[in-house]
Amino acid sequence: MESLLQHLDRFSELLAVSSTTHVSTWDPATVRRALQWARYLRHVHRRFGRHGPIRTALERRLHNQWRQEGGFGRGPVPGLANFQALGHCDVLLSLRLLENRALGDAARYHLVQQLFPGPGVRDADEETLQESLARLARRRSAVHMLRFNGYRENPNLQEDSLMKTQAELLLERLQEVGKAEAERPARFLSSLWERLPQNNFLKVIAVALLQPPLSPRPQEELEPSIHKSPGEGSQVLVHWLLGNSEVFAAFCRALPAGLLTLVTSRHPALSPVYLGLLTDWGHRLHYDLQKGIWVGTESQDVPWEELHDRFQSLCQAPPPLKDKVLTALETCKAQDGDFEVPGLSIWTDLLLALRSGAFRKRQVLGLSAGLSSV
Repeated sequence: MESLLQHLDRFSELLAVSSTTHVSTWDPATVRRALQWARYLRHVHRRFGRHGPIRTALERRLHNQWRQEGGFGRGPVPGLANFQALGHCDVLLSLRLLENRALGDAARYHLVQQLFPGPGVRDADEETLQESLARLARRRSAVHMLRFNGYRENPNLQEDSLMKTQAELLLERLQEVGKAEAERPARFLSSLWERLPQNNFLKVIAVALLQPPLSPRPQEELEPSIHKSPGEGSQVLVHWLLGNSEVFAAFCRALPAGLLTLVTSRHPALSPVYLGLLTDWGHRLHYDLQKGIWVGTESQDVPWEELHDRFQSLCQAPPPLKDKVLTALETCKAQDGDFEVPGLSIWTDLLLALRSGAFRKRQVLGLSAGLSSV
């Protein structure tokens, strides 16, 4: 066990050095030995993934080694902070070397040969380093797109090609991290929420919730044990939103009414919480006798126009969502005194406005139908 821990220490030091100018002294033999170390640790990850004591000892070493005196810095080596990272430590090493301009030509050429060995027979269960690098590149591209793109305005976000691409990348990444550990997708989403522009991230989540289920990859079709159920990425997003009340409130406030109606129609678990938020927002408004409108006390309160538009959009949804919304409004109206006179209850006024709007819409449709028959 001590030999294994020492091997881990040496590789951690090597990984830290791989991003410095010290690699200018590396020759092809050094690169080859470094990759052999990395592949050995990947083998350790595969062999001892379910061995509790060994896994715990390795994780403890990874967490503590760089806090000791004489380390290269505070905290663990970036990318090598837990046992799971050992499963792709060869990818981390290769990527650091490829990005380091100090690596000599001969050593770089040997590294590229290792990454792209050409056609040949390999173990069907063994993922090539080239495939691992491609997968890591997709992950970085997804985070890059989520961080820096998506600022253009489009009233139909669900049809925006960039938004759809971002949403598909997010769902694919959730599928990947979910294979390693059940709780990792939620932690991954929380880290994105902290790191990315939040308004754009909420839009991407909404569009992701409207995407069709991801098609299984060829390997997943051959191995039912790793196949994910359809729509699992969307369900992860739904559970994460419901488990973070502040995020869900921001989600409902930031997104257009029509888009939220589509999302709550597709995912019924969200509709009661969305209705509860709308009800809370309505309770914060009071009637201004001088202006003759419902107004908020605080600047962040939802204005009457927005509240009306959101309820109107929900009332245009197909059953059972439309029926639930009307039932909720009738219940609030009854609890507020069941008034029929405007200005006494916001729920009475909302119902009157919604019925008036529906009546006017029927009139317009009837007029159009009459004109078309002339």
